[in-house]
Amino acid sequence: MDRIIIEGGNTQLKGEVVIEGAKNAVLPLLAAAILPTEGQTLLKNVPILSDVFTMNNVVRGLNVAVDFDEERNQILVDATGDILDVAPYEYVSQMRASIVVLGPILARNGHAKVSMPGGCTIGSRPIDLHLKGLEAMGAKIQQTGGDITATADRLKGANIYMDFPSVGATQNLMMAATLADGTTIIENAAREPEIVDLANLLNKMGARVIGAGTETLTIIGVDKMHGTDHSVVQDRIEAGTFMVAAAMTNGNVLVKNAVWEHNRPLISKLREMGVQVTEEERGIRVISDVTKLRPVTVKTMPHPGFPTDMQAQFTALMAVVKGESTMIETVFENRFQHLEEMRRMGLTSEILRDTAMIHGGEQLQGAQVMSTDLRASAALILTGMVADGKTTVGKLNHLDRGYYQFHEKLTKLGATISRVNGE
Repeated sequence: MDRIIIEGGNTQLKGEVVIEGAKNAVLPLLAAAILPTEGQTLLKNVPILSDVFTMNNVVRGLNVAVDFDEERNQILVDATGDILDVAPYEYVSQMRASIVVLGPILARNGHAKVSMPGGCTIGSRPIDLHLKGLEAMGAKIQQTGGDITATADRLKGANIYMDFPSVGATQNLMMAATLADGTTIIENAAREPEIVDLANLLNKMGARVIGAGTETLTIIGVDKMHGTDHSVVQDRIEAGTFMVAAAMTNGNVLVKNAVWEHNRPLISKLREMGVQVTEEERGIRVISDVTKLRPVTVKTMPHPGFPTDMQAQFTALMAVVKGESTMIETVFENRFQHLEEMRRMGLTSEILRDTAMIHGGEQLQGAQVMSTDLRASAALILTGMVADGKTTVGKLNHLDRGYYQFHEKLTKLGATISRVNGE
C-alpha cells in the first residue's frame, strides 16, 4: 500500500500552483458524451485521476470508443454506433458518480440497467431523487439484486420538484430530459458550477437547457444530439484545498486558474478568519499569518453555500487557529471520520451529531494515520505539514481519485513530502 510521508513543523508554502480540470465536472461530461449519435465529442482540460479512468471504462463498457490522450489532457469519445444498455458492474461498483450514466443510456436506448454504485463511505447518499425524477418522466423502474433497471419507449417532459438540490440527480435528470418528448422543468435544482459546465456542453451538442446555475432548470427535448469540443471547468475543490494549505502554513501562494466566483463561499470564510485573499489576473492569491487568525463557525450547504467537499480541509485549518471553531455538516452524515485520525496527532475535538467543535492552536505531533475518504486524505496531509515530526498517511487510493500529483505540487511550494510505494 502506498504511503505519503510528511516532515512537518516548519512548512511555509510559497509560489504558484496550477489547478487541474474539475473531477466533479468531467465525470458527468463523460456520461453526456453517450448522447450524441452524430460526430465525436472532444473533452479538453481533463484531469488525470483514477476516477476518470474508471468512468472511461464505464463508458467503454457500453460499446463506446474512448481515447484518453494523457499528454494533452484530452478525451475523445465516439458514441455514434449502437450502444449497450447495461453498464459494467466491475466499474460502476467502484464509483458513486457512475450512476449518472443511467439517464443518458435510458434517454438514448429506452432501456438501461445500472448496478448500485460504490464510492467514498461518507454517508448513505441515496439515489431516490434520481429514480423519482425518471419515473416522473415516464420511466418504469425496478430494483432487483443490487441492480436498477429503467424502461421507457421515450421519456416525456415533466415538472419535477427535488426534495434536496442533489448534484448527481440534477445531472442525471438534465441529461435524460435532453432527448425527452416535450419540456422538463426541474425545481430546486442543484446550482453548482459543475451543473453549469454540463449544461454548456449539452447546449453545444444541440440540447436546449435553460437556467443552469439557478434553482429552476428548463430542458426542451430535442430529437438528436451531435458531438462537440468542450473544455472542462477548473476544479474549485482542488483550488480550495491549496488555498487552505497556504492559509495554515503562513503561506503566500498564487492559485493559478482558480475561478473567484466558484470559490466565493470559501473565500468569505477565509477572510472572516483573517486570511488575506485577493483576485489577480492569473488566479487567486492567499497570504496568511496564522498567529493573527480567528476561530470561525462554518456550516456546509449546497452551492452557493460552503461546499461539503471542503469541510475536512477547513477543519485542518481550524486545528491551527487558536480558540474554538465550529464545523456544522448538513450535507452528508458520517463525514467527520478524519477527526478521529487527527486526534492521533493531538487535536482536541468533540462531535455531537452534525457538529464538530475544534479546539485549535495547540502544537500537533506527527503520527501514522489512514485516509478515510477522498477529501479527508488531503486534510490529513495538510495537517501533517504543520505537525511536529513525521506523519505517514496511508490508503492513498482515496487521494488518487481526486488529486493529480498532490504531493509533487505541495513539494514545489516548499513542503517536505515523499510518496513511498509498497505493500
